[in-house]
Amino acid sequence: MRLAFEELGPAFIKLGQLLAARPDLIPTEYCEEFKKFHDQVPSLPFSDIEKTLAQHFGKPLDSVFKIFERQALGGGSIAQVHLAELTSGERVVVKIQRPGIEKILFEDLGVLYALAELLEKYVSEAKSYNLAGIVDEFARASELETNFVIEANNIRRFQENFLNEPSIKIPNVYQELSGKRVLVLEALEGIPLSQKNALDQEGINPEAVLRVGLRCYLKMVFTDGLFHGDLHAGNMFVLPNNRVGLVDFGIVGRLNRKTQSAIANMLVALAAEDYDRLAFEYVDLAPYRDVTDADLFARDLRDLIAPYYGLTLKHVNVGKLMLDSTAVAATYGLQLPVELVMYFKSIVSIEGMGRAIVKDFNFLAYSLEFASELVKSRTEPTKVMRDLTSAGRDINSLLTVLPRQLKQIIRRFASPDFVIKTQIREIESLRQATRNAANTLFLGVIISSLLLSAAILSIWGVSTNLVWGIPLLSILNYALAALLGVLAFFNYLKK
Repeated sequence: MRLAFEELGPAFIKLGQLLAARPDLIPTEYCEEFKKFHDQVPSLPFSDIEKTLAQHFGKPLDSVFKIFERQALGGGSIAQVHLAELTSGERVVVKIQRPGIEKILFEDLGVLYALAELLEKYVSEAKSYNLAGIVDEFARASELETNFVIEANNIRRFQENFLNEPSIKIPNVYQELSGKRVLVLEALEGIPLSQKNALDQEGINPEAVLRVGLRCYLKMVFTDGLFHGDLHAGNMFVLPNNRVGLVDFGIVGRLNRKTQSAIANMLVALAAEDYDRLAFEYVDLAPYRDVTDADLFARDLRDLIAPYYGLTLKHVNVGKLMLDSTAVAATYGLQLPVELVMYFKSIVSIEGMGRAIVKDFNFLAYSLEFASELVKSRTEPTKVMRDLTSAGRDINSLLTVLPRQLKQIIRRFASPDFVIKTQIREIESLRQATRNAANTLFLGVIISSLLLSAAILSIWGVSTNLVWGIPLLSILNYALAALLGVLAFFNYLKK
C-alpha cells in the first residue's frame, strides 16, 4: 500500500502521512509503514523548481541571493527547502512549493472522494471509518499547507507567544521576499535534533535542552492553545546555550479551553487509573451519540491500559497508549476532534526525543506538573473575573431575550388552533407500507374484476364479435388484466 501511494504521487503521499498518525482509523501496522513517508520523500532536481522561483521573484536569482545552494536540504510531498545567502549577507532557508502541486492535489482529491463514496456504498465495514470525513480533513490540511502566507502567519503567532521566552527561538520571516509558493526564513544557527551530533556540541547540557523543549511544548498545549502539529526531531534545532529552535509551521493544532481542560483531566485520570473518568472525557469531546455505552467503553480502556501499570509509566509510551485508546473509541462510534489525535501523535514524538536524551524520561510526571499549574492559573483573580465577565454577558443576553421567547410560547399554547406535533421515526415506514398494501389490494380488486367479467362474457356469449371463438370484449379484459398484473409485479420488485 505504501509503495502504491508513493507511485500515485504527492496527494497520496500526503494522505499516507496523515494516516500515519491515525491508529483510530487504520490498523497499527499500516501506521508504522506510512511513517516512512516523513523522511523518505525524494527531492526534485533544482531545474524543476527554478521556474517557480523565477515566477515568484520576477527577476534573476542572483539579484536576490548572493549564494543559492542547488542541492536541497530536504524534501516533502508539498515543498522542499534550500539553503541560501541574501545579497545583504543574511543566511536564509528558502522553502519552495513543488511545481503544479495544487493542480495535482485537486485532481487526486476527486479520485479520493470517488473512492471514499464507493467504499462507503458497497463495503459495510467502511461506513464506521467516515472515509469522506478523512478526505475532507486531508483537503483542508492540503489547502493550508499549499499557502505559505498562512504558514508565515502561523510563525508570527508563535513568535508572539514566545516573545518573553529567550530559550525558544522561532525563525523570522522575510515577508517582502515571501509569498504563496515561496517562503524565505532566517536560517537557525544550530543542528537538528535528528542528527546524532546535535547534543554533542560544546556547552550543551542534554537534560537542560530536554527541559526547555518540554516546557515549550506544554506551554503551547496548556497555555497558548496553539501547538506545533508536526513536532518531530527534524523540526527541532539545538542552539547554543541550551536553547531550542522550531521550524516548519505548516500544520498547527488549535485547542479551545474545553479541549485543554479535557486533556488535563485525561492525564490525571490516566495517572490515577480512573478509567470511567477517562471514558467520559472522550464521550464529552465527541459529538453526542445516544447509543454509546460509556461503561463498556471504560472497561475496554481498562483492558487496554491496566496491563502496563506493572511496568510503571517510566517504561510506557503514553502517547502510543493514548493513540491506541482513540482506536478503542472509534469502535464505539466516537468521532474525536482532529486536534486531540494530533496532540496524542505529538506526545509520541516528544517521548521518543525525551528517552533518547534521558533513559528514564517520564512524560506523564512532567505534564501533570504543568497541568496542575494550569488548574491553579485558572483560579487566579484576573482570570476568574474574566470568566465571570464572559458568563455575565451570556446571562444578560439570555435575560434580554427570555421574556420575549416565553411570551411567544405562552401565546402559542393559548391559541385555539394550537396542536402538538409529534414525529416518530418508524411511523413513516409504517405509513409507506400501508400505502403500498392499499395500492396492491386496489390493483388486485381491479384485476380480479376484469378476469371475472371476461369469464362471464365468454360463458354467456354476449358478444357476437368472436376471435378464436372468444368474445372480443373478453379478450380485451384478459389483456388489460394481464397488463395490470405485469405492472403490479414490477412495482412490487421495485419497492
